[in-house]
Amino acid sequence: MVGKLKTEAHMVDVTHFQTEPIAAAGTLADRVTEVLLQKIKSGEFAVNSRLPSELVMAERFAVSRTVIREAVSRLKSEGLVETRQGSGTIVVEPSISAPFRIDVDVKDSMQAVLRVLELRRGLEAEMAALAAERRTDAQNTQIKQALRDIDQAVLAGRDGVDEDLAFHKAISEATGNPLYTSLLQFLSQFLQAAIRVVRIHEAQQKDFNGQLQAEHGAIADAIARKDASAARTAAWRHMENAAVRIKAADDGFWNSEGGEVARSLAKSEV
Repeated sequence: MVGKLKTEAHMVDVTHFQTEPIAAAGTLADRVTEVLLQKIKSGEFAVNSRLPSELVMAERFAVSRTVIREAVSRLKSEGLVETRQGSGTIVVEPSISAPFRIDVDVKDSMQAVLRVLELRRGLEAEMAALAAERRTDAQNTQIKQALRDIDQAVLAGRDGVDEDLAFHKAISEATGNPLYTSLLQFLSQFLQAAIRVVRIHEAQQKDFNGQLQAEHGAIADAIARKDASAARTAAWRHMENAAVRIKAADDGFWNSEGGEVARSLAKSEV
């Protein structure tokens, strides 16, 4: 895709968008988000104009499409863009309400992960309880499939982070309250890093997969039985156990890949 992208009311000129320079500070998603944010604020990407496609932006920024997807997700959480079927991602009029922000900027990498886990604990517990009360048969099937997908990802040698998030998203959808899914989507930029830290650590433990299977299985089983109390307890324990395991991590872990991911989380602010 080259030249100008046609939209409902405006066109975004992408001919100058090649090899877009991005600042050195922050994660790749941080940097791409900041450039796109400035283009929107300056009017270069005008209201009702369509953003370039994921592929085009990935090429221009020289990053993966996953990075572009995360950056666009952040813009959505700010209420600056929205996805319209058949039209792509459109710049919208800024909302008069102040956007929700989270700042986990702490010096201690462990504390950054624990803060996110603590935030998740209440959210996941209530989502699981409501899902148990309200889930449909189709939603129960989706939750069970998401659980199997996690196991398959681990067996295939992947970290299972995306599958883990999909499992919890399926539970959020089963609550019947779309606000839970929206909040989970907003938090996903933090949850991905936190889940990755937990999984990197637990992958080093001999029984890590068995523990996660048991904890996730307990949540899914309680939801299947429509036992709201048991679902709430299982989800709460899952978060508590993850925090306990992180607290038990040694210096070697914090000096490895897990520590690097945690440090990036500690600097996050969205």
